[in-house]
Amino acid sequence: MSEEAASAATGCEINSDEEETPGYTAPAMKTVEELAELDKDDEALVKYKKTLLGDVETGTGDLKVTVLSMTFLTDEREPIVFDLTGDLNAVKNNPITIKDGCEYKLKIVFKVENQIVSGLRFHQVISRKGLKVEKQSIMVGSYGPREEAHEFITPVEEAPKGMIARGKYKAKCKFTDDDEIAWLQWEWTFNIDKDWH
Repeated sequence: MSEEAASAATGCEINSDEEETPGYTAPAMKTVEELAELDKDDEALVKYKKTLLGDVETGTGDLKVTVLSMTFLTDEREPIVFDLTGDLNAVKNNPITIKDGCEYKLKIVFKVENQIVSGLRFHQVISRKGLKVEKQSIMVGSYGPREEAHEFITPVEEAPKGMIARGKYKAKCKFTDDDEIAWLQWEWTFNIDKDWH
């Protein structure tokens, strides 16, 4: 899905001037077949490629990345799972309550099909009352195709705290790769409160 199509489908737009990872240069795009042919005489590299790619039938179609879910994780309560395969407006319009000052992480579950995806990145912009509060751009990495879904967990974050920080927040998220393809854009909302509800 193109960035424009994803934005139109979700009503979610994130500025494309995301942070770059210092010193990182995107590799040239290669198919799974091309990678398999490289360094066939290097036993260690062949073994590493097998670990990365597994035994999945690959190279038979275009690259496809499907973001399946995002889970809010904290030690203070049960995980909250957002299904990202269905109605994204339901995710956007059903805010969760987060206790002020709690530490949390986000787990993104996604599938990669047919080819290797290079340089996946998770972008998130959090705003309150129309003002940007926080902007993140986190390198997720490169992944090969496989039957099972991949998981990525963000570094620990701390929710805003104090009476002034309490209220409603909106987060706009985007999952991209080195080719600047936006595989999914979505929004989720949350309320900061003095306790869990």
